[in-house]
Amino acid sequence: MEIIKPGSLLEAIEYPSDLRKLDKSQLFQLCTELRQYIVDTVSIHGGHFGASLGVVELTVALHYAYNTPTDQIVWDVGHQAYGHKILTGRRKDFHTNRRYKGISGFPKRKESIYDTFGVGHSSTSVSAGLGMAIANQYKGESDTKHIAVIGDGAMTGGLAFEGLNNAGWSKPDFLIVLNDNCMSIDPNVGGLKEYLTDIVTSPTYNQMRDDVWNMLGRLSKFGKNAQDICSKLEASLKGSVFSQQSNFFESLGLRYFGPVDGHDVNKLAEIFEDLKNIPGPKLLHCVTVKGKGYSPAEKDQTKWHAPGLFDKITGQIHKKPPVKPQAPKYQEVFGRTIIELAKENDKIMGITPAMPSGCSLKYMIAEMPDRAYDVGICEQHAVTFAAGLATQGLVPFCNVYSTFMQRAYDQVIHDVAIQNLHVVFCLDRGGLVGADGATHHGAFDLAYFRCIPNMVVAAPMNEAELRNMMYTFQLEKNAFPSSIRYPRGQGVMPEWQTPMKEIGIGTGRIIQDGEDVAILTIGHPGNFAVNACEVLAQKGIHPAHYDMRFVKPLDEEMLHEIFTHYEQVITVEDGCLQGGFGSAVLEFMVDNGYTAKVKRLGVPDRFVDHGTQAQLWRECEYDAQAIVEAVEAMVGKKVII
Repeated sequence: MEIIKPGSLLEAIEYPSDLRKLDKSQLFQLCTELRQYIVDTVSIHGGHFGASLGVVELTVALHYAYNTPTDQIVWDVGHQAYGHKILTGRRKDFHTNRRYKGISGFPKRKESIYDTFGVGHSSTSVSAGLGMAIANQYKGESDTKHIAVIGDGAMTGGLAFEGLNNAGWSKPDFLIVLNDNCMSIDPNVGGLKEYLTDIVTSPTYNQMRDDVWNMLGRLSKFGKNAQDICSKLEASLKGSVFSQQSNFFESLGLRYFGPVDGHDVNKLAEIFEDLKNIPGPKLLHCVTVKGKGYSPAEKDQTKWHAPGLFDKITGQIHKKPPVKPQAPKYQEVFGRTIIELAKENDKIMGITPAMPSGCSLKYMIAEMPDRAYDVGICEQHAVTFAAGLATQGLVPFCNVYSTFMQRAYDQVIHDVAIQNLHVVFCLDRGGLVGADGATHHGAFDLAYFRCIPNMVVAAPMNEAELRNMMYTFQLEKNAFPSSIRYPRGQGVMPEWQTPMKEIGIGTGRIIQDGEDVAILTIGHPGNFAVNACEVLAQKGIHPAHYDMRFVKPLDEEMLHEIFTHYEQVITVEDGCLQGGFGSAVLEFMVDNGYTAKVKRLGVPDRFVDHGTQAQLWRECEYDAQAIVEAVEAMVGKKVII
């Protein structure tokens, strides 16, 4: 249900055309109402939080100054787009944000004409916006303006640098808005971050800034000479401030403006009006505060990136009452286990591309700062950096979310697999992840990794198996590329700190013997099969259950045994059916002349929208109920959970 204050400015705004009817003096009040609306709604319904609060003024100013949707705004990643969604026809549906069958948590082209480019992964906005600008230039639609909004965290991604380089060279009429808050999800890192900080804190720059923008604010008075005036101002600014070194953005052919206060909505609106009249590629550097206007979110920006439900008055985040004993999250098991291993093996190193909290490498970074690295939002670099470490005899554990590993696929093949280097990829968020939806589901890694030569591909059914795989793959005798994928969320073992032991590469295990049907699982869905078998047993049906553990190499000895004894087989995976675990089993069956009836359960050949994991497992028909239904269909008995 929508939460809105009757008689507020926000209540009267359905679309940006309504916003542009306001007097500029009303924008501050609107920003206050919009920020409070986000707080009110997210506190009750959940979602990403701090990023959208930080760009409230920027969002209002953009839609006020530009004629959207004719003028096109591209948001990078999309964590910060809640205000944009609320102002573009989705306020009344905003409470369904990230909920099953509700609106997406990210900009999505099929959802709104105002969502000009679908996003979710970082660093895409500059390239996408540039493509739009060039396309409209080609079509002769020169009146259309194009704006890419990108954060300083996303700016560290290689794709953003490639887009900047091309934009400066191709010279379209294109504005890049750099939202600089020194954060991605965790604090931003790297040389670019230090460079932007130097600009923001430069005494000379700050002394000149107000005078420069006052001059730009009077550009309209100079008519045709405005461009010359602007050029002189730029030359003066560059010469006075940078003298011995050129501005990075200027060196790429972009006009640089800023830094400016990203929370002064009236000034921002004026600046955008001015920049509309300055042709060519340009960058506006806005300094903002992630979580602006909500004190707890300003003080702990990582925690409040996506806090879940909370009390908006006290700032207390609601936690689900623990069911004791409670199993840990898989990421927590990884984060604690790698420290245990590193204490015994001084060759182990940890790497993550900007997700130390999300993947729990933060513990190793804190305890062993010389052996664990957050390299920023740059998955390609993370993989090749790991390869470089491996050439020198170290054992890097490269922890990347499954969906983000897609961005470094060439580096996995070219820099790791071809050279057969000892890199252990730990793929967090494997399978369907829930509310983040299609851009974040890790549905493809089993398929895209198992086709790579030299690669070993494994998935643990529980926390103990994750620890055993990490232990096994770090051994010197297993000096080949390997991947361990595990899902978002909690495991199943409250007492998870079991002694680690080596497991055989390419070996599965029997969970239970049975008759009539063999259920083959990979990874966490093995627990769905355990639950299904318990229900089936109550009805007198006793399928066998095999936890295969490895997609590559498959346990061929076990598969020969299965296909010799069972004419009906069900495969279950939390990944794409095309090319995944079930496909691997079918290939083995055909290659070895077996003719069993095989039913594959997994993610179908489509992009799955958002919802809870349980809702999506049910929709895609590979949860415990789906396994029961598949078994009942094979044996001809009906069982209901």
